[in-house]
Formats: sequence, C-alpha cells, structure tokens
Amino acid sequence: MMKKLGWGALALVITSTPVLSADAVIEAPAVPPEVVETTPVFSWAGGYIGLHGGYGWGEGDFYDGVTSASDDFDGGRFGGFVGYNWGFGSAAIVGLEADLNYDWNENSYGAVDVGTGLNGSVRGRVGYAMDRVLLYAAGGWTATDFSVEGGGFDESEMLNGWTLGAGFDYAVTDRIFTRLEYRYNDYFEKDILGVDTDFNQHVVNVGLGVKF
Repeated sequence: MMKKLGWGALALVITSTPVLSADAVIEAPAVPPEVVETTPVFSWAGGYIGLHGGYGWGEGDFYDGVTSASDDFDGGRFGGFVGYNWGFGSAAIVGLEADLNYDWNENSYGAVDVGTGLNGSVRGRVGYAMDRVLLYAAGGWTATDFSVEGGGFDESEMLNGWTLGAGFDYAVTDRIFTRLEYRYNDYFEKDILGVDTDFNQHVVNVGLGVKF
C-alpha cells in the first residue's frame, strides 16, 4: 500500500511540474514610447501693430502755365502701422497693412511755407518667411496733405497716388519684431492755387512692432 502511495505521489509531482513552470513565466513590462520633444514652429500669421520713424526724400515739380520750377522736400518722419498676415504653406505670407504718418519736409519761400505733412497708405503685402525673418514686397494706395501757407495764402489739398516698396521684418521674440523698409510714393498731379503740382517721394522706415 505504501509503495502505491509513493508511486502516486511521484506521478503527481511529475504531471504538475509543467503547470508550475508555465505559471512561473513572468512577462516583461512594456517599454513606454520615447518622448520626442518638438520645437514649436514660429508663425507670422495673425494681427500686429507698431511704430516707425525714418526719413523722406521728396521732389516737387510746379508749372503755372508759363514757367516751371522744381525743388526738394526732405525731412524726418514718424508714424504707426497696423496689419494682418495670412500664412499659406510653410513660407508664403499674404497680408494687408495700413499706416498713418507725419512728414517734416517744409520749405520756406520768403513768407510762404510749402510742404507736406500728414500722410498715410493702405497696402497689400506678399512675403516669404524664413523662420523669424520675413521678406516682403508691398504696394497700394497712398495720400498726403500738401499745404501752401503765408503771404496771403492758406491752402491745403490732399494728393492721392500709389506706393510700392519692400522690406523685411525680424522677430526678436515670439511677439516683438523689428522692421526695415523702403518705399516709393508717387502722387498724381493736382492744381493748387493755379499751379500744376506734381510730387513724389522716396522713404526709408525703421520700425518696432508687436504680434497678437
């Protein structure tokens, strides 16, 4: 009887060993995926506002029906701008911008002061972004106030025309950018006090803006 019990216990141990071995297998914990940090891509899309200052080189041509004359109207300028950019793809930028400025470029002829002062423009912009650098060209409508004062005269007329230029913006931070631009303003001829007046201007602006 004891011999039968011994063989039975041995058989039980042999048959249960594979089950115990299978139960002893421990699966390795899954390795979490490696976290890859991505640097946010800078975008020029959105609204912005800023201030700029610079210098303008103006030239006026005058004809009273008998004699003609020309003179330079140069001086400093200061103003502000506001606009909005739309991004297309990874680099193309299209925008719309307006600005309002004041030019100090008055000339005096005896007791008579002649020059332009308040001016502004609305321009469309197309640009190419290279990360924090935006190269752009811009063009549209512009207008300036042309005045003749003194010596019995007090006349102020608005000259309308077109403007075309180019420049670049550089983002110092994600919100603040600097600007350098050139533009050419050509105003249509207009009769002022019986004198045919033709005025054009070259402008260089340096600005500081904030993106929204």
